[in-house]
Amino acid sequence: MIKPSTFYDLLIKNGTDFFAGVPDSLLKNFCAYVTDNAPEEKHIISANEGSATALASGYHFATGKIPLIYMQNSGEGNMINPLLSLADPDVYSVPMLILIGWRGEPGVHDEPQHVKQGKVTCDLLDAMKVPFEVLTDDESKLSAQFEKAYDYIKKNSAPYAFVIRKGTFDEYVLQNNKKVEAEMKREEAIEQVILNCPTNAAFVSTTGMASRELFELREKHNMGHEKDFLTVGSMGHASQIALSIALVKKERPIFCIDGDGATIMQMGGLATVGTRSPENMVHIVMNNGAHDSVGGQPTVGLAIDIPAIAKACGYKKIYSVEAKDALVSAIKEINSAFENGKNELTFVEVKVTKGARKDLGRPTTTPIQNKNALMEFLSK
Repeated sequence: MIKPSTFYDLLIKNGTDFFAGVPDSLLKNFCAYVTDNAPEEKHIISANEGSATALASGYHFATGKIPLIYMQNSGEGNMINPLLSLADPDVYSVPMLILIGWRGEPGVHDEPQHVKQGKVTCDLLDAMKVPFEVLTDDESKLSAQFEKAYDYIKKNSAPYAFVIRKGTFDEYVLQNNKKVEAEMKREEAIEQVILNCPTNAAFVSTTGMASRELFELREKHNMGHEKDFLTVGSMGHASQIALSIALVKKERPIFCIDGDGATIMQMGGLATVGTRSPENMVHIVMNNGAHDSVGGQPTVGLAIDIPAIAKACGYKKIYSVEAKDALVSAIKEINSAFENGKNELTFVEVKVTKGARKDLGRPTTTPIQNKNALMEFLSK
């Protein structure tokens, strides 16, 4: 395995002192080390991977140095446009090093949402003509890989990528792990929502822990799973799935359970929801100021006023709660509005603590089974 400190020191030795990206579970140990050791002005956990590419480009323009961006391979899609229309040698020719966590690597068991991403990770880099190498897990071979990468980057003033397999980086525990002061865990908050919402409500939940917790809570309360769409991939897009369902199924309450990182990643979605303003949609953001599913790296979720942004985008009813009683009261008030025909587009921010149960499982149904069950439920 590669010690994050060794990798970081080699980057600094080669002149790379700026880091931007979206945390990934395969890179979490390296990302944690960067968070603890890079100066705050030299490390930006970006809204999405495209933004990281632009941040890195701006840093190069200002300094002439070679920046680094990092991401899960699911983020390649967000990166493609700025990589090809900004950083590419045929445009502005920006040198940068790219770290890509290889979820769904062929031959390595992974979750369904990562399988296709894993198959095409290297093909996408080939199609974009970005040279790459799978990073070694042998520290004695690391210097040679760095020499090859930086030789190409400097000669061509162009991007170069390292693809990172599972288990490449040695363990490192984030020290700068700020505690979130909140009364509820996310799972407890989700439980209160499903126990107190309208009985005919359908749910769309965001990627990561929230969907896993929703699935297990339905099991715990023998509720069945047909009411829920678990957005196991497509980070940031749950609200748009919920919006289109709400616009068609106007008679049914549609609840979206979102996260702060996902909301920030595709914040433009708030404007689309707000301007369409479906009266039957309730958008709930579980805000713990962290990318909780990939190592707990911080977001800016607690540093900005997300409810105020939602209000500015056109959401009609706004709640921000921290305590269990306040959440239950808000959901019951929303339920009453549906019962009395006075419902309107609603936004609920719930501040929750970081972390999840160590024994938290994963959905036992396939994505196709999940989709089909929801479609049947919505058709009734």
